[in-house]
Amino acid sequence: AESRLRLAEPCPRPYTRRSAEPRWLAPSHPRTATIEMKRRVAYVLPLAVPALLGAQSSGRSSVDWPTYGGTTNNDHYSTLSQIAPDNVRRLKVAWTYDTHDGFDGSEMEDNPIVVDGVLYATSPKLRVFALDAATGRELWSFDPTVADPRKGRYRHRAVTVTDDRVFVTHRQRLWALDRKTGKPIAGFGNDSGFVDLRAGLGRPVETLSVAASSPGVVFDGLFIIGSTVSESLPSAPGDIRAYDVKTGALKWIFHTIPRPGEYGYDTWPKDAWKVAGGANAWSGVTLDPTLGMVFAATGSAAFDFYGSNRHGDNLFANTLIALDARTGKRIWHFQGVKHDLWDRDFPAPPTLVTVTRGGRRIDALAQITKTGQLYVFERKTGRPVFPIVYRKVPASALDGERTATTQPVSTLPAYTRQRLTEKDLTTRTPEAHAAALKTFRAYNGGAPGGMYAPPSTKGTIVFPGYDGGAEWGGGAFDPATGLFYVNANEMAWLLKMVPRSDRSLYAANCASCHKEDRTGSPPTFPSLVDIGTRRTRDEIAAVIRGGGSRMPAFGEKFDSGAINDLVEFLVTGHDVAEKAGHDPTFLKYRNDGYDIFLDPQGYPAISPPWGTLTAIDLNRGRIAWQIPFGEYPELVAKGMRNTGSDNYGGPVVTSNGLLFIAATSADKKLHAYDKKTGKLLWEAELPFAGGATPSLYMVDGREYV
Repeated sequence: AESRLRLAEPCPRPYTRRSAEPRWLAPSHPRTATIEMKRRVAYVLPLAVPALLGAQSSGRSSVDWPTYGGTTNNDHYSTLSQIAPDNVRRLKVAWTYDTHDGFDGSEMEDNPIVVDGVLYATSPKLRVFALDAATGRELWSFDPTVADPRKGRYRHRAVTVTDDRVFVTHRQRLWALDRKTGKPIAGFGNDSGFVDLRAGLGRPVETLSVAASSPGVVFDGLFIIGSTVSESLPSAPGDIRAYDVKTGALKWIFHTIPRPGEYGYDTWPKDAWKVAGGANAWSGVTLDPTLGMVFAATGSAAFDFYGSNRHGDNLFANTLIALDARTGKRIWHFQGVKHDLWDRDFPAPPTLVTVTRGGRRIDALAQITKTGQLYVFERKTGRPVFPIVYRKVPASALDGERTATTQPVSTLPAYTRQRLTEKDLTTRTPEAHAAALKTFRAYNGGAPGGMYAPPSTKGTIVFPGYDGGAEWGGGAFDPATGLFYVNANEMAWLLKMVPRSDRSLYAANCASCHKEDRTGSPPTFPSLVDIGTRRTRDEIAAVIRGGGSRMPAFGEKFDSGAINDLVEFLVTGHDVAEKAGHDPTFLKYRNDGYDIFLDPQGYPAISPPWGTLTAIDLNRGRIAWQIPFGEYPELVAKGMRNTGSDNYGGPVVTSNGLLFIAATSADKKLHAYDKKTGKLLWEAELPFAGGATPSLYMVDGREYV
């Protein structure tokens, strides 16, 4: 199944299954071309070195990539050695698979799972497919949307493969599929083969929006998983749960918003467990099967930016939690942000590492953060391997808000800038600098507290931003050298708090994400302008009632009359709604949208680097090397290179000297670096940005990435 697709050519125009070969589209503007490709199509693109076809590697003919991140350690590490520093330049496309499931604003963040020569993944529409990993031939496909046809944009990062089944989530459903056929297993959950993730949370299921964008892990007959819930109120609690692998029965649950008598209950208001939400392990979990421990890193409590209804530190939000994998009992924890007001959830599950300190080998784990700090803890006890200090932070001036008095800071060197000043603003052009300076001063730039400057009505520049620092791709660890690799964004975001109206359903419940003018912040929060021309009133009402992805379900909060009033406003702009009764989730302030700090031409308003790739020596506690990561082709054409760019998806490191990573949004490339120095050894342009972590595997003696 060798393809004629050559990576040095321009982007291929999406083509139908009837086409014999690709056609080519020369982009008039690189960023415009990227957007067009994302609208239409999504690809799986394995590569191999032609000269090594049929060659053996360490006597093994097949090597799997059996779980998210490569192993239960989540270390993104491979011992395969056919593809090496001296031949990586000869990589060529082995085969392609076109999902034909792309649409406007779609994403494909899936880390392909490979077991016994079969590759399992999900499409942008969350269709599950199994391919022959050596040829790309489709073996089977399962479409969960047949049972739930609501349209939407999904984030999904991998399936979980075990002995005879494939676990995958779609909206609130956890499906168990037969590995050989892709058909739902009737004995799991209910007769249809799924478990409802909304059940067992202690609240009426019809009021909850619960999904899972990251896969779970399997241990001792248990399937352990976190969840994705709304970041606005009303929101479901982010409890971590274990299900019976065979039957789907709930075996244990860890309450991330503690109930009376549970550890951490006193860090919340008395009845918070009944109405509060968030504190969810949306990025997945990491397993140590030898110790029988599972580790989860949670997100912030809802609502992200204002916490008058959740006074206290809010344990176990923004917390690294070590649990007994058999029982769900807490062993130890570390809270990275107390009473989070900046959307600084932990962006990825921890990586299990082994480090040498003071002549002693320590089984540990490393936790990346959006703030650009790295924490390392002894695995069994949670004792910090590198000291953590607590620094005083400013109080909030918002009515009703109570910020924490201190926040933790790692003593390891940070891998992103930690403070933004006027000297850090862009100098790309005089006009860009002047615009950036005006916004910086208008948004209280340089306010006391740095990254912990509290949100305000004047405005706050959040740096590092909501997407990091580090993000969901996670880090890679090389056990031979002790080097830990992490890619990061260095982009600032703008946060302004505005009073909420208690007279408008839309202003009180929707404008935080979709903005007062309904333009949203696409693609994460889509525009609702002219929504009536794209969806029927019934479709709009169904989404409001049932929620989806990050959007909460309002079916219990609003009666049919209120939902109809809100639909009327969205379709006609005429607001006839009044606030319906007493609302315990109503807050005095909301954020004014989700906006990156950009210059007038759409580039980051701060000086480069805008994205980095860093190697951190965990044995010595220092940065081994750091490089700008990513470029903007149109700026390169003007002589502005090595700017870095925003990047999503993680790296993979190999034992024989390579570091593979795609991730860069602006230049759409897959890169191979020398893991010791950060020197670029090879790169190739993909059909569009590779927004996922690569997988390395071998089938019949042939290695693929």
